[in-house]
Amino acid sequence: MTESWTIDGDHLAPGEVVASLRARIGDGHLETWLTSSCGRSLAFVTNTERAMVMLLNEEGDPGEHAVDPAAEGESGGFVLSNGQNDDYADADTVPIEGAFRIVEHVVREGSWPPDAHHVSDH
Repeated sequence: MTESWTIDGDHLAPGEVVASLRARIGDGHLETWLTSSCGRSLAFVTNTERAMVMLLNEEGDPGEHAVDPAAEGESGGFVLSNGQNDDYADADTVPIEGAFRIVEHVVREGSWPPDAHHVSDH
């Protein structure tokens, strides 16, 4: 079975995911959850410059997240849908253009891009 992904119940073609994320950011939605037909979830939370990208295999899974091992410092402004405003270490986020590329690859291929650094949160 081919895995398909949705945002808020709307089906996404792999080529549409970045445009959808950009539109949501433009509308002020900095947290987006993509849901897979296989039960996986992909979280994208941004402050418009960097993004936290997490892939969870099932409900309750601590998952994996993209990292930027060379990054230093901390960034704020990661606003969740419940209004919570989070700060993350820059090493635990990636520049937003890289995050778009990662999400698009996961939606298209079902896995992390080979060159994307990520760590298990288990």
